[in-house]
Order: sequence, then C-alpha cells, then structure tokens
Amino acid sequence: MLTTDVPGGARPEASLTRIVRGDEGRSTMSEIDQARLEQFVGQAVGDMAAAISGLLLHIGDRLGLYQAMAGAGPLTPEELAERTGTAPRYIREWLSNQAAGGYVVYRPDDGTFELPAEHAAVVADENSPVFLGGAFEAIASCYSDHDRLVDAVVTGAGVGWDQHDERLFSGVHRLFRPGYAAHLATEWIPALDGVDEKLRSGASVADVGCGLGAATMILAEAYPHSTFVGYDYHQPSTETARKAAAEAGLERRVRFETESATEFPGTGFDLICLFDCLHDMGDPLGAARHIRRALASDGTVLLVEPFAGDGLAENLNPVSRAYYGFSTVICTPASLAQPVGLGLGAQAGEARLTEILTEAGFTRVRRAAETPFNLILEARP
Repeated sequence: MLTTDVPGGARPEASLTRIVRGDEGRSTMSEIDQARLEQFVGQAVGDMAAAISGLLLHIGDRLGLYQAMAGAGPLTPEELAERTGTAPRYIREWLSNQAAGGYVVYRPDDGTFELPAEHAAVVADENSPVFLGGAFEAIASCYSDHDRLVDAVVTGAGVGWDQHDERLFSGVHRLFRPGYAAHLATEWIPALDGVDEKLRSGASVADVGCGLGAATMILAEAYPHSTFVGYDYHQPSTETARKAAAEAGLERRVRFETESATEFPGTGFDLICLFDCLHDMGDPLGAARHIRRALASDGTVLLVEPFAGDGLAENLNPVSRAYYGFSTVICTPASLAQPVGLGLGAQAGEARLTEILTEAGFTRVRRAAETPFNLILEARP
C-alpha cells in the first residue's frame, strides 16, 4: 500500500522508492527492472492524482470557483467561500489540492491563493480558445455511466449518445465551442476553395451531427446572408439548439431538425459540415454517401475530426491519449449502438477518413487546415 506519511521529513518520492525496494533498500522483486518499476509507480501515482483532481476541477467549474478567482488577485479560502456561497472548510481543502497540482499559486506568508491569468484562460474563461472546463464535465459524465460502460466492454454492446449522463451533452458543447469560435469563420472556412465568398453572398448550409448547434450558430452569426439547418438524431439536443437560436435572434435563418445522418432531407446544399461527429456514426460511409447526394454539384464538404496520425505509433502522445480515452467510453460505444456499427473511433486519421469519402463518391479530398486538436478536410464531388 502506498502512503504519503513521510518519516523524518523525507520527500514522498523517497518513500515510494523505499516501498518498492523494501525497507532496507534491498530488491524485493529481483527479476524486475527496479528503476523502470519506480518510474512507472511515479507515473501511476501522477495519474491517480490527476484522476481525483479532475473531479475537483469539475466541482470548481460547476461552482464557479475559478471564475470567482479570475482577476481577483490573492484570496484566502474564507474570501473565496464568501464570494461563491460555499463552505470555507471545503474550499481550503480544494484550494490545497489546486496548489499541489500547480493550478493556483499558494502564498505561505499570508495563506492566500491566486489563479494566474494564463491558468484562468484554461479553466475560467468560456470564451477562451483553450478553455477545458467542458472536457472535465464530459469526463465526469462518463464516470456516472461506468456500470453501463463496463457491461458494454464485456458484451460488445453499444452505448447510445442518449444513454449517457446529460452532462455529456453540455460538456462536449462547452469543450468544442471555444475552438470553433476561434477558428471556424476566421481560418477553416477561408481555407476552403471559394466557400467564404459563397457564404458572404448567400448560401445554403447543412450541419450534420450538429449537437447543441454551437458551430451552426457561429457560422450563422459570421455569414448573415446565408441560411443554415442543423441535423442531429438526438432530439433533446436539437430542441436545446432550437431554443438557443431563438434566444440569439437567429431563428429566421437557422433551424434545427431531428434527423439521422443517412436520411436527413434536402438537396442542393452549397456547404455541408460535420464537426467532430463522423467517427461517432454507426455508418459513416452511408452518411457520406447521403451527404454526397444532398450536396450541390459544385458544393463542398467541411469535415472536422480529432487530430490523429494514420497509425497508433504516430499517436502516442498526450492529446491522442485523451482522444483514445474519449473514443473508448463515448465515440466507439455510440457507433456500435447504431445500425452497421462500424466503430471508426476518434483517432481514425486522415488516410482512413479520405478512404471513406472517396468510396462515398467524392473525387477531391484534401487537408485544408489543422490545429493541435483537429484535422480539417475539404471534400468535393
């Protein structure tokens, strides 16, 4: 059993080494590389700390603790508790965890804690392109679904989007929206051949797999002469998106319908978009074929997918680690719950995505742009 009790003021790392090697420093597992073992124990302990701290990050996000600290300078636990209507004893423990993880700065001379502006951009500012609060909300939803997910891993059954804890929907929306707001109208659309000009003049656009409609409404606000329709098979999401469009005053040019990616109505679209959703579909090839038929002869498909290389060896990095995690508990189960159930996965890579689009009848597919988190592909008939 690992312990954080540190006799004689020794650092925790020394205690871990002693536990692995034995009290007298002798190897207790002679056939194991002790240095490698010690290194991995440290890595696992780091992941353990990150896992529980992720829950605390979600709590801080949900209770507005980070938002209350942003720009406030040094605060005592009592001051932060007063600002947020929370209990000081819990806030002291929460802040201590945040300080140990480097999320906030602790000042021992006066017992205060401060959230640096750079950190606030990640955990407090929902309009920041690097805001990650939504990711931890989505992850928290998956912990709530763990019994269903364990059963799925054993049986091979799918887990539909509608079967998840509802925090998944808002968490994914909050995770992706800042990136779309930062890049979609300013970089990704202009990277497509002639599409920006079409949208400025007035075009017909479909957003397939629109979720809560974040990208649809970002485009609608950027291109006031165009019309937009968002399709998603999850009715609660389209209902929420419809209300959001009305609140934003966009209902005359934006509508949301509950339809599947393989059966949505309409033809002659100038632009059809898929944002981080093709890999979630049970039949991505069937969806791509239907999209090809719904597209105008000179139309364009904008496909945004999680960034990935074409093989696992190219994806052994922190971003892909997160994406493989999401893929295991969200994306692949969603695909397996639908007809065909291809299970493409969130790290399909450009070559596999291009293969699907080409088989669906697109003759030109190219990488139009990229970010550390996304591949942006352009496909044409």
